[in-house]
Parts: sequence; structure tokens; C-alpha cells
Amino acid sequence: MTDFASEDARRVLFVCLGNICRSPTGEGVLRHIVRERGLDGEIEIDSAGTGAWHVGEAADSRMRRAASQRGFDLTSRARQVTVDDFHDFHLIVAMDRSNFSDLEELRPSGARADLRLFSDFLPEGAPRDVPDPYYGGASGFDRVLDLVEEGSANILEHLLGEAEAGAASGAGADRASASGA
Repeated sequence: MTDFASEDARRVLFVCLGNICRSPTGEGVLRHIVRERGLDGEIEIDSAGTGAWHVGEAADSRMRRAASQRGFDLTSRARQVTVDDFHDFHLIVAMDRSNFSDLEELRPSGARADLRLFSDFLPEGAPRDVPDPYYGGASGFDRVLDLVEEGSANILEHLLGEAEAGAASGAGADRASASGA
């Protein structure tokens, strides 16, 4: 189980195949944006892979290098997604349709996590999958960063909107119970 700093924080999990390229990039980029906006403690971010081949390893050195050149730190260690993640996170973001399908199969009934494709947070016409750069050249890592930078701000806005909606509905319920309604 993941250790979280706050029970009130919105929690997002990025998932790709091995958790060494795309999902740690999502984690690192969103963490950077959250820090820049002063939202530490309000949004908690993690990443995982559907496969276990790289558990315990750092992100791919080529991905770390490309991210570092843009000011992002990819410091997480690879782990495999678990059934508990569907209860621990509010939002699970699959980096491609294949991993989305694997996550749908793993998802238990009654899970609280909203399962979405990363491309749901990209503009119309964007690729449906964040391409896996592992077997390609340097340009593939830059392409992943381009897409992840573009979508991460939208993911943050989605999470903040959900938090505000939840607070508003909770406040409304509190007012209704206080008034005897």
C-alpha cells in the first residue's frame, strides 16, 4: 500500500507497461507543476507499471536525461500496479489503450478510482496513446515529454475541479443537516 501524507489529498496514479519511461514522466511532470503552484499536500502523485520486469529500478536513463533537460526530476522507483491502487487513488491514468485494457481487467468491483486514458486530457486530434519510447531514439523521449507536459496541466485542473465539487457537495450536506433538512 502507498504511504500518503494526507487523507484529504487528491491522489493520481500514472500507469504504463514497465514504469520506467512514460508513467514516471507523468509523475515527475505533474509533481513539478503541483510544486510550482504551491499545491503540495493537496495532490499526491505516484506511478506504476502493469508489468513487473523493472520493479525497484529507476526510470530509464534516457528518459531521466530528457526530463532533466526540461527541469523535471524523475526520482521514483518502478513498482507494479496492485488491486489496492484502485481503492487508494482517485484517478488512475493509463498511458495507452493496451495498459488501459489491462487495468480494466485488474479493476475490482467497488473501486473508487476513476480510470482514464492520458489522451483524455489532451486536445482533440492528439494521439490516443502516449507512444512507448523504450526501443526508439532520443526524439521518442522528447515526444513523450511534449505530450505529458501538455496533458498534465489538464489532469491537475481535473483533480482540482473534483476536489472543489466534493467540498461543495459536502458543505451543502453539512448545511442541510444543520438546518434539520
